[in-house]
Parts: sequence; structure tokens; C-alpha cells
Amino acid sequence: MNHRLSPVLLAASLVLSCAFAFAAPPDETQKLKVYHDGSIHDISAIGNRNVGCGRGVGNWYSIDSQINMGRQYAQQVDNSAKLIKDPVITEYVNRIGQNLVRNSDAKVPFTIKVLDDDSVNAFALPGGFFYVNTGLILAADNEAELAGVMSHEIAHVAACHAARENTRGQLASLATIPLIFVGGGVGLAAQEAAGLALPVGFLKFSRTFEAEADYLGLQYLYKSGYDPQAFTAFFEKIETLEKKKPGTLSKAFETHPPTPDRIEKSQQEIETLLPPEPTYKVDTSEFQEVKTRLARLENRRKLDDVKDGAPELRRASQPGDSGDDDHPELKRQNQ
Repeated sequence: MNHRLSPVLLAASLVLSCAFAFAAPPDETQKLKVYHDGSIHDISAIGNRNVGCGRGVGNWYSIDSQINMGRQYAQQVDNSAKLIKDPVITEYVNRIGQNLVRNSDAKVPFTIKVLDDDSVNAFALPGGFFYVNTGLILAADNEAELAGVMSHEIAHVAACHAARENTRGQLASLATIPLIFVGGGVGLAAQEAAGLALPVGFLKFSRTFEAEADYLGLQYLYKSGYDPQAFTAFFEKIETLEKKKPGTLSKAFETHPPTPDRIEKSQQEIETLLPPEPTYKVDTSEFQEVKTRLARLENRRKLDDVKDGAPELRRASQPGDSGDDDHPELKRQNQ
């Protein structure tokens, strides 16, 4: 099904090009300041804020249209990619994600699935269709790190970044814009998962929206009770992973690696916007159990793959062997 903008709408979107202005973060020279003004800085107003999905703020697309388009693209991913079906793993990942959604500004229900893919990655489609790679779960040291990546993805959807980019006229089809953690790229994760060919021009995502997803995602992580330091810790970890073992990350990260600047800005937000709590959730025994279960599942899969591709061993032909019979032919000696 073709989801290209009509000529009239495309022309209008090109003329409009009025993006929702992302409110600047608190001045970095400030000390901790608690906001109660309903703005994007107001943690207490999460869930009741408009962070970019309203019509007339640089967004031509209704929530329903984003859900419909995201659903159609998600069907392609589901039909083309390999999904983890283990109920313990999928239920756990879904529960973590739904808790983050409840503590976000998202206006859509989320469908969360786990992709059997070794790359450290996650991506979300418009309308709340969200995929977490097994490689991401195995790379995280604790539940807070996994939740930090997921909160970033939820922020992309909550702020309707795909629709807003499309409204600007920078992208031609909303169905080709999954959003990717960290990289600033758009579309490549689902392209890899579903084997779909996406135009190179569609693979870049605005730095402003990536910064906004960091900003909002960190708030959602904090609001859900997790240690916000896990957010920056994972940024640093994946940089180290790629240096030690190039190719560990999805190709989407290669041209847009996490930068010290993004880590520094996130740290500033922690210090200036998020009041410290006496306790945070960092890890759970359930996360470690699920991670171990997944590792065993992945190891079995790899062993099965090796077994399926192993060469077949046959006994070498010996003198006296017949062509079709593996046993030597017995002949009576001449008397």
C-alpha cells in the first residue's frame, strides 16, 4: 500500500516547515530547579503535557493516522523478522515497557515485541509499535540500563517525531520511519530486520529530535523509579563495545555513535532537573533470570544453526566396495 503524501499535502508540508519548538533545557549554570509550570521541564506534569503531538505544532498527522500507518509497517516487520516467542522473556520485556509508557507523555497504546537479533538495538514505529533486540537485552548489565534505552524509544513516539519530521517535508512516507536509539538514524533498524530497501535520504533523523528523545526519555526513566545514571552509563558502554568489537552495534550506529556531548547534556539534566531520590531501582533478580534464559535460548539456536550447516560425514570408499552398497562384497574363493 502506498503511503506517499498527496501532491497537495506534500506541497503544504513543504511550505509549512514549522516544527514544534523544543523548549531549551535549563541553563547549564543553574543548580537544581524544580518546575511546576506544566512545561516540558515539569516532571510532575508528565502525562498531561503536550510534547509535540498536537495538530498545529508542526504536525499534520492525527494520532489515529499514525497508529494505522505504524500498524501496517509493523505487519511487514512481523512477517519478515524472527520474533522471540518465549512467554517468560516477552512478558517481562513488555511489562518493563508498559510501566515506562504509564510514566510518559505517550498518547497511544504500545505493542512491544522482542526480535531475535544479536545487534545492540531497539526501534519504535509511529503509533507505539516497539521492537527490542535480544542483543540489547544481553548487552545491558541491569534492568535500569535496558529501561533507559526503552525510555528513549518511548520518548520518540510520545513526541510524535516521525509525524513531525514528515510534516516538515523531509521524509516522503511515514511508513518508512522507525526510530532508533542513540544513532540519529531513521529506518535502518527495520530495514535490517525486515529486509526492506529504504532510500538513503530517509535514514537521517534530526539531531534536535534525538536530543529531545534523550531529554524526555531520561525523565520517563526517573519517573518510573530507575536510577537516571543508568541512562548515561549505557551510552558509555556501547561506545566501549564498538571499540572492542567493531560490528557489535547495528549499522545504524556507525555514522552516528553516542557522543560525549550527549552524555554531558544528559548528565546536566540529571543535576539540574531531577531531584535526587533516597533510593532508585537499578536491577532485579528477574532481569538477571530473563537474561540468563535468553542467553541459553540464543546458545541453543546457534548450536542448532551449526548442526544444520555441518558437513555430513561418510565412510571413505574401500577396495572391494560396490557402488551402491556401503558394505564390502564378499566373494567365495576359487577352489
